[in-house]
Amino acid sequence: MIQIFETSKLGKRHEAISPVQVDTTHHEEIIIHDDFDQTMQGFGGAFTEASAYNLSRINKAVRNTLIKAYFDPKEGIGYALGRVSINSSDFGLSTYDYVDAYDETLASFDISRDQHIIDVILEAQKIAGKDIEILASPWSPPYWMKDNQSAIKGGKLLKKYYKLWATYIVKFIIAYQEKGIKIKALTIQNEPMANQRWESCLYDAEDEKQMVLTLGQTLKEANLDTKIYIWDHNRDEMFERASHILKDVEAASYVYGIAFHWYDNQQFLEVKKTHDAFKEKHLLFTEGCQEGGPHLHSYDVAERYGKNMMHDIFNGTEGYIDWNLFLDTTGGPNHVNNLCSSPVMVDVFPEKEIYNPSYYYIQHFSKHVPKGSRRRYSSSNNVLNNVFLRPDGKSVVVLMNESDETKHVFSNHQTIKFDTFLPPHSIQTLILT
Repeated sequence: MIQIFETSKLGKRHEAISPVQVDTTHHEEIIIHDDFDQTMQGFGGAFTEASAYNLSRINKAVRNTLIKAYFDPKEGIGYALGRVSINSSDFGLSTYDYVDAYDETLASFDISRDQHIIDVILEAQKIAGKDIEILASPWSPPYWMKDNQSAIKGGKLLKKYYKLWATYIVKFIIAYQEKGIKIKALTIQNEPMANQRWESCLYDAEDEKQMVLTLGQTLKEANLDTKIYIWDHNRDEMFERASHILKDVEAASYVYGIAFHWYDNQQFLEVKKTHDAFKEKHLLFTEGCQEGGPHLHSYDVAERYGKNMMHDIFNGTEGYIDWNLFLDTTGGPNHVNNLCSSPVMVDVFPEKEIYNPSYYYIQHFSKHVPKGSRRRYSSSNNVLNNVFLRPDGKSVVVLMNESDETKHVFSNHQTIKFDTFLPPHSIQTLILT
C-alpha cells in the first residue's frame, strides 16, 4: 500500500494524489540501500518575541488555529522542536536583558519579559500533547559584560565574565523549567562571527572553546543535563570551527553536536564533511528564513526551503528548526527593521492566517518523519531524495523536482518499490506500508 502527498507550482498543497502515468523521457531511479545513517530528532520553529506579539494581536480562535497549524500532530504539521533566545534578539520589540545593569550578584534576575513567549510554548505543548524540545541561544550577554559596552554591533564577552555569564544561562534554564518548559539544549552563541546592527557577540574558535569549558562545568555543577551545541552559524565555516573545539578532549566531552544556519552559498558539502569527520556528534539546523521582507505566497521561497532541507538531511542533519513561527504582513516586527518571511504569517487587522508555500514544503518532512525515524542511504542521478524508516515500521520517501520537466521516478528496492511522476517544481512524500 502506498500513499502519496504532493505540493507543486501548478497549485497542489500537500494533497493526497493517485499515481497517474505521464509520457516523459525523464526516468530517474532511486537506489535505496539497506544500511542507515542518522536518526532524526524532528522539526520545529522559533518562539520569538515577534511571533508571540503577533499572536497577541488577534482573537483567541485564530491564535489557536495558528498554533495548531504547526504543532497539532493530526490537523497541523507536527512540529516537535522549538528555539528561544536568551535575552533579546532582533525579532523582538526592543533590546532587553533579565538583570539590572552591573548586577554581578544576579539578584535582580527576572524572566517576566518572556512570559508571552512562555505562554505560547505552553499552548503549543498542550496542542502537541507532549513537551516541545526547546533549544536556547543567546544573541548577546548584557552590554556591561562586553568589551564594547553595547548589546549590538558585535563586541566580545569580557574574560572576567565568562563564569558569571554561564551562571546567568543556568538561571535562565532553571527559570524556564519552573514555568514548565525544559530547555533541552543550548548553543554557545547565535552567529558568533557576525558583527550585526542588532544583538550580537563575537567568539573566535578559541573563545568559544573556553566558553564550552566554562558552561559545561557550570551545567554540571548545577546538575543539569542540558546539551551543548557549538557554532550556530553558517555551513561554510562549520567544519573549521568544529575541528578546533573538538580536538580538545575535555571540551569535546561537553559538546553534543554542531548547529548551523543556511545564510551562505548553499555549501552543503560542508555539512557532509562535518558529519563524516565527527560521527559521534549530532548535526542540527537551527535557523533559516527568507530575508528582505514578507515574500507573501512566494513559491521560490518554498523551493529554497525544500532544497536546503533535502540536501542537509541527505548529508547527515538530524533536525530542522525554522526561524520565526509567525510574522505579520510587513515581515516583522523587528526592532532594527531586519524584515523577513515566515511559513505562516498573520494578517493582523482582518485577523486571518496566511499559509505560504514554504509551510507545505516543510510539512512534507515534519508531518511524516517523526523523531526516531532513521534515514536510509540512497542515491539518484538527478532527483533530490531522502528515504526513512519510521518507528512504526513504515517507509517514507521524500522526492523533489526542481526542473521544468515532469520526471518519472521509481525504485526497485526489494521492499520499497514505487513508481511516481513528479510534475515540474514539485515535492512529494510517499508512505509505504
